[in-house]
Amino acid sequence: MAVVGESGSGKSTLAKSLIKLIDIDDGVIQFNGENINQIGAKALKATRKNIQMVFQDPYASLNPRMRIHNILEEPLLIHAIGTSSTRKDKIRAMIVKVGLSPEDLTKYPHEFSGGQRQRIGIARALILNPELIICDEPVSALDVSVQAQIIQLLKSLQKELGLTYLFITHDLRIVRHIADTVFVMKQGKLIEEGKTDIIFKNPKSAYTKELLASIPGNNKKKGNK
Repeated sequence: MAVVGESGSGKSTLAKSLIKLIDIDDGVIQFNGENINQIGAKALKATRKNIQMVFQDPYASLNPRMRIHNILEEPLLIHAIGTSSTRKDKIRAMIVKVGLSPEDLTKYPHEFSGGQRQRIGIARALILNPELIICDEPVSALDVSVQAQIIQLLKSLQKELGLTYLFITHDLRIVRHIADTVFVMKQGKLIEEGKTDIIFKNPKSAYTKELLASIPGNNKKKGNK
């Protein structure tokens, strides 16, 4: 599922609310039938294990003082998963799954490119086998050529692991390639939703039409329905 809208429409606020990085003033957030705004600390910790996030900035989201092995092991330690040996095996398998090598585990974040750092961020999100991964503009800080590689990685992992993504972006070109369903946001409100192909072919709101018309290479002339 993709959530789209221009900068300031509330997309990232929505993402952070879903994992309780910020508290909501009103409304309900339900996950697996539970209102996560009302559950206790123990239940919230278990819920957070099942909802992981890939952040927008691969440079700011990794601790520069930690080696990659420790970055990937930290979630496992927090949730008391496995032994030292099984964690090591899981981490080595995960770093390979995202297209890096076990030798990279001894390095620090500054030794990697932006695209490689985002692969590490994806590995960290996957290490707990979550049910939902929130991707908050995960390729917007990357070069266009690297964006395509990361999108392809996300798609292949989704197919292999049966993942559910909530994919937040302002770039509708990406949406067409990764999402089954689209939510369109404007000024903190949901103004349109539907299957991706239907939204692209027959947008109902004027705002969605404007977003589609702004896609680079879109040759639709003004006034076309």
